[in-house]
Amino acid sequence: MATAEAYFRTISTMWYRQIRRFLRARSRVVGTAVQPVMWLVFFGMGLGGAMRLAAARPGSASLDYLSFMAPGVIMMSVFMTSFMSGISVIWDREFGFLKEVLVAPVPRSASILGRALGDTTTAVIQGLIILVMTSLLAPQVSLSGIPLAVAFMLMVSLTFTSLGIVLGSRMRSMEGFQLINTFLSMPLLFLSGAFYPLKTMPDWMRYLAYVDPLTYGVDGCRAALVGVGELGLWTDLALLAVLSLAFTAVSIAVFGRTTID
Repeated sequence: MATAEAYFRTISTMWYRQIRRFLRARSRVVGTAVQPVMWLVFFGMGLGGAMRLAAARPGSASLDYLSFMAPGVIMMSVFMTSFMSGISVIWDREFGFLKEVLVAPVPRSASILGRALGDTTTAVIQGLIILVMTSLLAPQVSLSGIPLAVAFMLMVSLTFTSLGIVLGSRMRSMEGFQLINTFLSMPLLFLSGAFYPLKTMPDWMRYLAYVDPLTYGVDGCRAALVGVGELGLWTDLALLAVLSLAFTAVSIAVFGRTTID
């Protein structure tokens, strides 16, 4: 049985590997940073003149659309990066590294937990980069809410990193994963309230939004950064904490049954 020291060494090793892989892929770093900013500039500024949103708190000032959208764009970056982490499992299977991980005399739970934490860290780093950029464009973003926003980034990232690992562990082709990713990511993103308030949705769409984990990350991040939330800050925190732990446990269980054909 592995000792606690060996267990945490495995986690730290896999965490470090995922960070190094991310930093070496410079085009990926640049691409994932530029795309959300383009959404904010062209989509946010384009609609900003046509939309002005009333803040959720009685008596508060109206919220410009660019500031409303900024937390959604930050969470979009975190979400997309996290969800794509599953493709690295397929990549490792194809090039043989996954076999080495599976036969190594260390707990699989430590290996996959280290991978998940590493991918979560890279997603949060990107989210912070986007946050800094959006704070220059969105006038009502409050930097005092950054610590709470980071907490939401961590939970959202861990949730969708774990989901990506689950899908990647059960699939054999990167093309198939890309198809599933596209099929799931767009509805999850547009249901989350990143681009328009939940209260403006039709009833059937709003009910679907309530079962989307990203909804609580966007709402909580928006409450932290611009002081406007629709679901309640503590509700967002509690639900995301439960979901991130649940998805992590599922990813550990699924990866534990992974085999190499």
